[in-house]
Amino acid sequence: MNTALSWIKAYVPDLDVTAQEYTDAMTLSGTKVEGYECLDKNLEKIVVGQILSIEQHPDADKLIVCQVDIGTETVQIVTGAPNVKVGDKVPVVLDGGKVAGGHDGGPMPEDGIKIKKGKLRGIESCGMMCSIEELGSSRDMYPDAPEFGIYIMKEDAPVGADAVELLGLHDVVFEYEITSNRVDCYSVLGIAREAAATFGKKFIPPHPVVKGNDEDVHDYASVEVVDTELCPRYCGRVVKNIKIGPSPEWMQRRLAASGIRPINNLVDITNYVMEEYGQPMHAFDLDTIAGHKIIVKRAKDGDVFQTLDGQMRTLDKDILMINDAEKEIGIAGIMGGENSKITDQVKTVLFESACFDGTNNRLSARRLGLRTDASGKYEKGLDPNNAEEAINRACQLIEELGCGEVVGGMIDVCSSKPEPKRIPFNPEKINRFLGTDISREEMLSYFGPLEIGYDKETGEVIAPTFRQDLGCEADIAEEVARFFGYANIPTTLPSGEATTGKLSFKLRVEEAVREVAEFCGYSQGMTYSFESPKAFDKLLLPEDSPLRKTVTILNPLGEDYSIMRTISLNGMLTSLATNYNRRNKNVKLYELGNIYLPKALPLTELPDERMQMTLGFYGEGDFFTLKGVIEEIFDKLGMTDRITYDPQAGKPFLHPGRQAEISYHGQVMGYLGEVHPEVLDNYSIGDRAYVAVLDMPKVVECASFDRKYTGIARFPAVTRDISMVMDKNIMVGQVEAVIEKKGGKLLESYHLFDLYEGSQIAEGKKSVAYSITFRAQDRTLEDKDVNEIMEKILGELKSMGIELRG
Repeated sequence: MNTALSWIKAYVPDLDVTAQEYTDAMTLSGTKVEGYECLDKNLEKIVVGQILSIEQHPDADKLIVCQVDIGTETVQIVTGAPNVKVGDKVPVVLDGGKVAGGHDGGPMPEDGIKIKKGKLRGIESCGMMCSIEELGSSRDMYPDAPEFGIYIMKEDAPVGADAVELLGLHDVVFEYEITSNRVDCYSVLGIAREAAATFGKKFIPPHPVVKGNDEDVHDYASVEVVDTELCPRYCGRVVKNIKIGPSPEWMQRRLAASGIRPINNLVDITNYVMEEYGQPMHAFDLDTIAGHKIIVKRAKDGDVFQTLDGQMRTLDKDILMINDAEKEIGIAGIMGGENSKITDQVKTVLFESACFDGTNNRLSARRLGLRTDASGKYEKGLDPNNAEEAINRACQLIEELGCGEVVGGMIDVCSSKPEPKRIPFNPEKINRFLGTDISREEMLSYFGPLEIGYDKETGEVIAPTFRQDLGCEADIAEEVARFFGYANIPTTLPSGEATTGKLSFKLRVEEAVREVAEFCGYSQGMTYSFESPKAFDKLLLPEDSPLRKTVTILNPLGEDYSIMRTISLNGMLTSLATNYNRRNKNVKLYELGNIYLPKALPLTELPDERMQMTLGFYGEGDFFTLKGVIEEIFDKLGMTDRITYDPQAGKPFLHPGRQAEISYHGQVMGYLGEVHPEVLDNYSIGDRAYVAVLDMPKVVECASFDRKYTGIARFPAVTRDISMVMDKNIMVGQVEAVIEKKGGKLLESYHLFDLYEGSQIAEGKKSVAYSITFRAQDRTLEDKDVNEIMEKILGELKSMGIELRG
C-alpha cells in the first residue's frame, strides 16, 4: 500500500510533519511505514524559465544556444533537446543547483548531480533545462512529458517560480505494511483517519453529494443477485453522455504515486475511488449488456471466458460471475470481460460497486492464476456498507470533472448489512491488562478520531462496521495502548499466582506405557497417519469391514498417502518388514499414534481420533512373551484386577489359533496375537511376528496411580495346592474365574505353578496345578474354614468336567 503525503493532507489539512516524524509516529501507533521516498530528493535551485531565443551552436550541429528568462535575469543555456521552441516555459536548474538523475535515464545517483556553470564546445552555459526523468520522476507520473526531451510546463506557469512546487514534487510517497485484519487501512481514507488520530488533527473525509438528473436508473438497468451468500450487496448507477478524455493532473499524480498508471478519466475515477475508499469498482459499457440486466451467479464447470487482458480463462462452479441476460461479462471481484470493456466510443456506462465473499474471491483468483488490485482488496473481506458511498463518490467525480450525466437513483440489491459491534468497555480491566493508569475520559478521547462510538447507558463502545478487527475487549485495549503510546507504558513485573506445572493424567498414562515398553526392550517407532487403501487388502480385511470406511484426503501426496488410517498395524508391519529385509535380528518396536474413525460418510463432523498403543516384534519370544508385556503395562497403571483373554478375537490378520481379545472389567481394551502367515508374506517378513494393540482412551479410563498400602499380616496364611486334569480346550482363565468367585473374602492370592501334557495324561487332556493362599485379617484360620471354601471351588470345577489328579 503506497500513498502520497499530499493525498493524506487532502483529508487531514492541518497535518504538518516531516517524512521521518510521520514514519516514526505512524509506526508506533500501529500503521507500520516500511519506507518513504521524497519526490523532491536532490532537487535544488530549479525554477521556471521561458525561452526568449534559440540559435544554432556554431561548432555543434546537435546543440542549440538558448536565452532563457528566469525571472531575475536572462541566462544562456546550451542544450541538445530536440523539442524546445521560443516561448516555451521549462524547468531550469541554475548554477550550483542539483537534479536527481542524468541524461541517460539510468539509475539515479544517491546524492544527485550538481550543475555548474561551464562551456559546451566553447559556448558558455549557465544552467540546464530538465527532462522529467532528470527531476527524479517518470512519464507514468507526468503522461504529458515527452519520451525524449525537455519537460514543457503549462503556459500560465509564472516565470522564476519554484518549478518543483508547481510540478507537485514537494511531496513524499510512503510505503506501508498493512496487516490483513486492518482492511480499512487498505485505503487512503483509512490511512488518513489513522494519521489524524495519531497526530491529534481533525479528519475531514469527503461527503459525496450526487445531483443526478430527473430520470430513474431502474429505467436503464436492473440487477438480480442469485448467489446472495457470495454477493451480499450489489450497487449500480448509470452515467450517460460519457466524454472520454484525460483525467486532471492532480488525479493522475495521486494514482501514479500509488503505483497505478493513469489511462483516461473514466478508468482513472474507478481506480481513484478504489484507492481512496478501498472499494474496487468496475464500469461496464451499458450498450454491450444484453437486456440491460446484470445477473450475479456462479459459473458452470468447464465454461471458458475471455478477460480484459485477452486471455481465455477456464471456469468452474465455485467462481462467481457477472452475467447479462445472455452471457458472462465479468469475473466477480477479479476482472471484467473483453465483451463489455470500455472503449472511446462508449456513450452510457453502468458503474458497479459490490461486496463479494473474500474467501471465495481469493480461492477463485488462485485457481485462475489471476490476481488483480481489486481481488487483492476483496479477498480480505470488505464492508458492504462502504459500497454505496464509494459509488456515490465516483458519480460525484463524474459530475465535477464533466465526464458525463449521472442518471438519478441507485440500484441497490442488499441481502444483509453488518451492524456495528457493541463491545464491553471496562477501563479498570484495560488498565490491569496493560499495566497502566489511564482515565476513562482519556481512553474515550482516543476513540473519537477513530469513529468508535460510546453508549453511556450501557457502558459499551460501538465499533464501526469498517473496523472488522474489533471484536472483544482485548481489541479495545489494543486501541488504547497504541494511542496512549507503547513507549509510555511503564515497565512492571508480571503479576499473578505461581503454579506448578505438571503432566495431565492422560499424558502420565502415556508416559508410563512408554516406560514399560522401553524397559521390556522395545524401541519407539513413528509412522504416517495417512496411508494407502491397498493396506486393507494386505491385512486380509473383508470388503464389508467397517475399517475400510476412511477419511479421504482432498489433496494427497499420492495414492499411497490418500486416506487417514483406521488401523495402526500397517505402519508397524511395514517397519518390521524394513528391519527384517535389512537383516536386523530380534526387532521390537512400539508406537503411540492416532487412528481416525469417521462418525459418518461423507464427513459432517470431525472423525474420532483415538490413540493406539501398538507393539510388534519378531525373533526371540512368543505369544506369551508379548502377553507378559501387556500385563506389565496394566500393572504399572494400577489395573491389578484380573485380565481376561478371549481366543475368539476374530481378527483376520492374526493367526486363527494364536490370538486373543484383551478385556478388563468387562471392557475390551485391545487384542494381541501372532501375525497371520499370509499377512507375513504380503509384507515380506520371513519370520514369525507378534503384535498387540491397546486402545488408549479405554486404558486411560481404567488406569489409576493411587496406591493403597496395608499393614503386615498379623495372622498366618493357609496354602492349598491342587492339581487338576481337564480338557485342552478349557482355558486357565476359566479356572481362575472360579477360584476368584468361590474364594470369597478369605482368598489372598493364587498362582499357576505347573502345566503338563504328556504320556501320563490321557489324550486330549492337560494337567494344571495351582497354589491357593487364604488368610483372615482378624483371626487364625482353621482347616474347616479353608476346607469349606475348597469344597465350593472343587465342586464348581467338577461341574465343568475338571477332575482332581490322583
